[in-house]
Amino acid sequence: MKNSTVIATALLLLSSAQAPAQGLVNTRQLSLDMARSVADAAIESCRKKGYQVSVVVTDRSGEPLVVMRDIYSNRYFTELAHGKTQAVIMANTTSAELRKNRPDMVDELNLLDGVKVLAGGVPLQAAGSLVGAVGVSGAPGGDLDEACARAGVEAVQETLEFGE
Repeated sequence: MKNSTVIATALLLLSSAQAPAQGLVNTRQLSLDMARSVADAAIESCRKKGYQVSVVVTDRSGEPLVVMRDIYSNRYFTELAHGKTQAVIMANTTSAELRKNRPDMVDELNLLDGVKVLAGGVPLQAAGSLVGAVGVSGAPGGDLDEACARAGVEAVQETLEFGE
C-alpha cells in the first residue's frame, strides 16, 4: 500500500512538471490615444473629399474605443461603421475582402448580431497580430469609406510596425 502511494505521488509530480505553463499571455493592445489618432485621420481624409462620415475604432475583441461622427453624419452610418469593424474582427481581413472571398456566406454573416459585411472596414495590425479595426460609413460608396479607413491606419502605421 505504501509503495503504491509513493508511485502515485511520483507520477503526479512528474505529470505536473511536464504540463505546459498556463497563466498570463502577452498581447498587444491598441491604446485609446492611437485609436483616436486613427479616427481623426479617417474623418479628416473624408472631409478633404467632401464626405461627412462616421468612424468607429475597436479593440481586438470588437469593443469600441472611439466612436466619431461628423456633423452631418447620422446614427445609421455610425451603426454601419461599427458593423464593418465586427466583420474585420471576425475575418482578420478587410470587410470588402471578406465580401469578395465569401459571397456564398454574405447573407448569413450579415445575420450575425452587429456584423455588416460591407466595404469600409480595415484591420489594425501590429507585427502581424490583429489589434483592432476601423470602420467608416457615409461616403458615397464602400470603396470610398475604405479609402478613408485606410488613411486612418496609415496615420499610425509606423507606430504599429515599430511599437514606438
